Amino acid sequence: MKFAYYPGCVAQESGRELDLATRWVCRALDIELVPNPRFSCCGSGFVDEANETLNIALNARNLALAEAAGLDILTICSTCQGMLTLANVRWRDPAVRAKVEPALAQIHVAYRGTTKVRHLLDILVNDIGAAALQARVKRPLTGLKVGAFYGCHLLRPADELGSESAEEPQSFEALLTALGATPVLYRGRVMCCGFPIQFVKPETGSRIAGRQIADAKAHGADAMATPCPLCHISLDGYQNQAERVIGRKLSMPVFHLPQLVGLALGAEPEELGLGRHLVPTGPALAKIGTAAVV
Repeated sequence: MKFAYYPGCVAQESGRELDLATRWVCRALDIELVPNPRFSCCGSGFVDEANETLNIALNARNLALAEAAGLDILTICSTCQGMLTLANVRWRDPAVRAKVEPALAQIHVAYRGTTKVRHLLDILVNDIGAAALQARVKRPLTGLKVGAFYGCHLLRPADELGSESAEEPQSFEALLTALGATPVLYRGRVMCCGFPIQFVKPETGSRIAGRQIADAKAHGADAMATPCPLCHISLDGYQNQAERVIGRKLSMPVFHLPQLVGLALGAEPEELGLGRHLVPTGPALAKIGTAAVV
């Protein structure tokens, strides 16, 4: 398998461990990643709020770059998945194209609408498959109870994204089971992480994150895992603020999706950048008999 690799902004900067883990996993599974230095930010939902036409043009340009290379896109960010996919869907509307095509023409870009956008989670579950993944497991995550946290843009709006159920998704839990972990079901797994609100009402954003983490903890989770780097920032990076706002200690390790896959396939914690997390992952690693990153 070969894809145009769209890591998104966070995985190239503050969340470089996500890129590191993704590259390790894709090498192990013979997924070829083709980077494109001309890819730009997807707008992260914020540009869309201010100027929908600009946001569609921004993402249509990224889609056109992959199209020119004859490749579909692999992304590791739920938000990027949502923005790129929605641009693809809205591109089908002639009225939208009439606005966007002139903007693209100014930078000598044309998009025919052929690029598919795939999240790594979708590729692992539906292309590799649970059985094939399970056959490659070298370090089963047996004994580790994990609460999946999907993120908004991977599931909603479901009718436009063509996603699985936004209320009762199963793909992440199926993946965790294949890796040997025990999935933890809790209501917060399909709720907002609070990340966008951090910029305008940080206390509210932290309260939302704290509520979801506490929900996972109340249902027995030893750790959480997310396919979205923005959710990871909210759940891991702002967890200390969430603790202050809700008035209780959480101490919840939060993994990026490919980090758990990498651990199960035999990668060492150092190879997956686990030492970069703000909430120590050591207690979760101990559950699977692996030493923490020093």
